[in-house]
Amino acid sequence: MNNSVSNTARLLGAGLRALLVLTLVTGVLYPLLVTGIAQGLFGDKANGSEVRADGKVVGSSLIGQAYNLPLGKGQETPAPDLKWFQGRPQNGLGVNSVNTRYELILSGATNRAADNQELVDWVKAAKAAVVKDNSVPGHPVRPAEVPADAVTSSGSGLDPDISPQYARLQVHRVADRNGLPVARVEQLVARHTQGRTLGFMGEPRVNVLELNVALRELISGR
Repeated sequence: MNNSVSNTARLLGAGLRALLVLTLVTGVLYPLLVTGIAQGLFGDKANGSEVRADGKVVGSSLIGQAYNLPLGKGQETPAPDLKWFQGRPQNGLGVNSVNTRYELILSGATNRAADNQELVDWVKAAKAAVVKDNSVPGHPVRPAEVPADAVTSSGSGLDPDISPQYARLQVHRVADRNGLPVARVEQLVARHTQGRTLGFMGEPRVNVLELNVALRELISGR
């Protein structure tokens, strides 16, 4: 009986010591090590790839934003604020009906086949809007110039980037709306055009949030 109690106590003691050691290693030391490495080597990415303007965080370079005008009376769908560069359509985004205190963005794709009539109608309407919005006096936009990313949403609906072709298509409209020389806006797009990752992965791209932050600085500094 005494041996049984002694063995049980010894096993419990060993188990508790193992629990404390593992808790210290996996619950304290390992997280501190990983956090330290992340902050030291990849601080920007570890903190959410924040984009700042005037000392404030205005978003993440990983998540697309909408640049719309405030809703007017009786208006259900906001109109784009055409003084800014616009991102991809966001038809796949869900609506936050759970926590209305915060304007959460819920990602999601349209999940419609290429021959789905509703999707076809969306694309046609989006192309017509891109042509209309970006045509300025002396520089009309032809439907054939509209790239695919201008009229289709990404799989998540939160794509932060657009193609250089779509960014350049918006240059004349942005310059006209902000009273800027076209050449200055073209230079802005060129500076914010990123090449393929490691030179061969993905496609060239332009981050819309970072481009608009630079545009705002250009407008305020002219």
